[in-house]
Amino acid sequence: MAGERNIAPLSDNIDFAPEVVPTHVAIIMDGNGRWAARRGLPRIEGHRRGIEAVRRAVRAAGDLGLKYLTLYSFSSENWRRPAQEVADLMGLLKRFIRHDLAELHASGVKVRIIGDRNGLASDIRALIEEAENLTRANTALNLTVAFNYGGRQEILRAVQILAEKVKAGSLQPADIDVEVFEKALDTSGIPDPDLVIRTSGEQRVSNFLTWQTAYSEFVFLPDFWPDFDLVSFQAAIREFGRRDRRFGGLSPRVG
Repeated sequence: MAGERNIAPLSDNIDFAPEVVPTHVAIIMDGNGRWAARRGLPRIEGHRRGIEAVRRAVRAAGDLGLKYLTLYSFSSENWRRPAQEVADLMGLLKRFIRHDLAELHASGVKVRIIGDRNGLASDIRALIEEAENLTRANTALNLTVAFNYGGRQEILRAVQILAEKVKAGSLQPADIDVEVFEKALDTSGIPDPDLVIRTSGEQRVSNFLTWQTAYSEFVFLPDFWPDFDLVSFQAAIREFGRRDRRFGGLSPRVG
């Protein structure tokens, strides 16, 4: 059931003080349609409730002391969905930016959108640029929204950028290392996620941050995204604190 968790929930009170808090959490927001179907509601209602969960997640990220939060909002593959559903999702995105941008800015949230902007409607591109420009100097929380995004597509764009530099003679192939490559990614300047959370019980990455999640910890929650709340967030962070992160080396916990 959507309300069940495979990680023990925590109390949503101010006493929550985990030993380890991730710097960057990325979330694959999954299950809006199934949430609606379980209740006999149209899919658009699931997406509307999903927007409310986004608001809760952003507030929770600030309360929990995170520096970076990345949300997977619309993938490159989501264009394959029925035209009406895509139109509904675009409408929700526009309303979210128009209605919530002022509050995000007042809260010190810096908004950044990653993904392919080519081919997006002019009004969508204008809203994206407005959100980024207005909040550029904010420092309380870095909110990255992956929109029209695919991890493989991002890597291909980076390869094309570097190939153009090699062609122009401004870069030598031998000079392309991890640091140079990462600067060509959409996420340049953003640290890799420490923790990736996926809701709805599915256990796959779905073309999300393919390069950046090489050493991320994953927590899969059975809750559908509209049910995601502070308790869910706390539970995932406590599970993250139990993980022994070795990054390919030996565990520091081993004497």
